[in-house]
Amino acid sequence: MRLSVILSLVISLILLPVPAQAASAGDVISAQPTTVYLLPGKLLEVPVNAWNVLYRSTSATGAPNAVSATVLVPKASYPLGRRPVIGYAVGTHGLGDQCAPSLAMREGREAELALVSLFLLKGFAVAITDYEGLGTPGQHTYMAGISQGHAVLDSVRAAIRLPGSGLSTGAPVGVMGYSQGGASAGWAGQLQPSYAPDLRLKGVAAGGVPADLRAVAQSLDGGPNFGLAAAAGVGFDAAYDELDLFNDLNDRGRALMTDAADDCVGDLGKLAGLRFSDLSPIDLMNQPKWQARLAENRLGARTPRVPVFLYHARGDEIIPHAVGATLRSEYCRAGVNARWLSIPGGTHVLGAVEGGPVAIEWLALRMYGLPAFGNC
Repeated sequence: MRLSVILSLVISLILLPVPAQAASAGDVISAQPTTVYLLPGKLLEVPVNAWNVLYRSTSATGAPNAVSATVLVPKASYPLGRRPVIGYAVGTHGLGDQCAPSLAMREGREAELALVSLFLLKGFAVAITDYEGLGTPGQHTYMAGISQGHAVLDSVRAAIRLPGSGLSTGAPVGVMGYSQGGASAGWAGQLQPSYAPDLRLKGVAAGGVPADLRAVAQSLDGGPNFGLAAAAGVGFDAAYDELDLFNDLNDRGRALMTDAADDCVGDLGKLAGLRFSDLSPIDLMNQPKWQARLAENRLGARTPRVPVFLYHARGDEIIPHAVGATLRSEYCRAGVNARWLSIPGGTHVLGAVEGGPVAIEWLALRMYGLPAFGNC
């Protein structure tokens, strides 16, 4: 028998679909054992049981979809009862399938594994979603917060339901993310009471949160990081058909956005210095259709029912510090048990580096059942 035929048979046995009757959000569609590495060249294998999982989730408009994720479970038994499960939401990776964190982890080029490893060392399981359309068919719905929140919550459900994971439906659950991941974590916290009440969510840690995308886009317009705002336009257009972004662009805008639609984050710098007015003859963000969807995806209107840890670098050049501070104020006014850390770091990246370990320790205490004290 030819090797290719043998491999096909093996893969078909590994990617076992769940029964046809399983059709609820968080159900596992298929799962394949994998290996993840901390360094390129497949160096420093992370000593965990790992799976690439395809699972059911829900789009920003409520339609069923399929999203991929990586599930990591420490091999050692957990001595303190039910093993906690963390839904980890990565920051911006890009728009093309080749940017997906699941692929990056298999190739040893996922920087955020350094933070994820701190959870694994505590014995926690971690589910890392690729988000809608990243690593799966279709365009990535980048920065469509409702879709991202669904994807995070359902990745945790999928991890718990994954045969062989050893995880419990009664496990304490935490959610963490920074930047795009911070928005995703925030949305997971806001959506969980109505969307995933079955999860025993204990806390949410969200850093560098682009809570108000309109304010962030205005700040990025014409600056060195304009490519992120443009990518969010592509992501929203993928999430909401009525936006019809490309019909509203000029020829230059269509060419640039088509070229960027499969870029990874490092490639978006080619859009530096551009403005939305360079791409379209109309004021896109002041169109009612855009105003409605941006408002719908603005964090703060709903309130999480669990403690929240928010952190933001004062010198953040991508997500204005004021955007994060406003979210903190809105949560506090709504009675959320919120803890706020304003980091003296001078850049967006430093906010992640300095705030991440603090956020992990805060979230770990929630997993252990200790009370949280806000500083509203």
